[in-house]
Amino acid sequence: MSVLIHSAGFLTSIQDAGRFGYEKYGIPCSGPMDRFALYAANLLVGNSWDAAGLEFCISGPALVMGDDCLIAAAGSGFSLVVNGRPMPFWMSIFARRGDYLEFSRSGDGNWGYLAVSSGIALPLLMGSRSTYLKGKIGGLQGTILKNGDILPLFPQPDSIYPLAGRCVLPESRPVYQTQPTIHVIPGPQDERFTSTGLDTFYNSLYHISSTSDRMGYRLDGPQVEHTSGADMLSDGMAFGSIQVPANGQPIVMMSEHPTTGGYTKIATVISADLPVLAQCVPGVDSVRFAPVTIEIAQQRYRRLINNLEACIKQTGYNETDYIQ
Repeated sequence: MSVLIHSAGFLTSIQDAGRFGYEKYGIPCSGPMDRFALYAANLLVGNSWDAAGLEFCISGPALVMGDDCLIAAAGSGFSLVVNGRPMPFWMSIFARRGDYLEFSRSGDGNWGYLAVSSGIALPLLMGSRSTYLKGKIGGLQGTILKNGDILPLFPQPDSIYPLAGRCVLPESRPVYQTQPTIHVIPGPQDERFTSTGLDTFYNSLYHISSTSDRMGYRLDGPQVEHTSGADMLSDGMAFGSIQVPANGQPIVMMSEHPTTGGYTKIATVISADLPVLAQCVPGVDSVRFAPVTIEIAQQRYRRLINNLEACIKQTGYNETDYIQ
């Protein structure tokens, strides 16, 4: 059971839910930039939510399936063609041995995902198969995939085949946008910013810099003013923490963020909006920020995940809804 990487595309790597529990040793969680998309793709093909799949960016891969299996593509900014025929995102599809899959840029968005039934059978490293690119660990030899790589799959259970044709309805997906309002929980060091600095942060449009990567999204825009400098004793950081260094330009921590940092953090992106932020294209898209309470953040995340699990439907597809 295997998948051949015919053409690797750009920044294609193995990712699962992430590598948790090792932050105290300086090991980031890694995992997908758009966790919702990989989670949804795994559910569509009958995998556990934390199974390993493919993540790609800017230029998608081309693959040859080594065995019959189910596949599901999710994310934003890409289209899928199987043996020359356009196929839908956000739906489970039966793929046969020898089928040729091509992912191409299409529309707005930045990250695409492919889940294969049973998951990619690479060894676990610290409880995860995710590739930590900067640390060169996990995945396949700790790096992005290359032309000619072969990815082993776990054996296919017979129970997966009736799952073909299930889809995630549009109303159950994040609303990906090119200029979204990203909701944040203020703090934990928001008292280190002047009232003018806070007003600037919450009332300005920030362009996502082309220097952004899986470690952090750097923002260009009006300078956020500190009360007494940006430096502080290093403390823990999370996916979505927003640091503001001395130049006043915010940096949002993404999936390969450092585990600690010594710049003041003005806010943290809520989990429900992290997929929307991740799908913004560096060098192209812009964002605004709006504060919400912890209670609202929790409600929005529960609603997002519960809607996904409840709204996967066995149905045909409408091309206008699913083919990007």
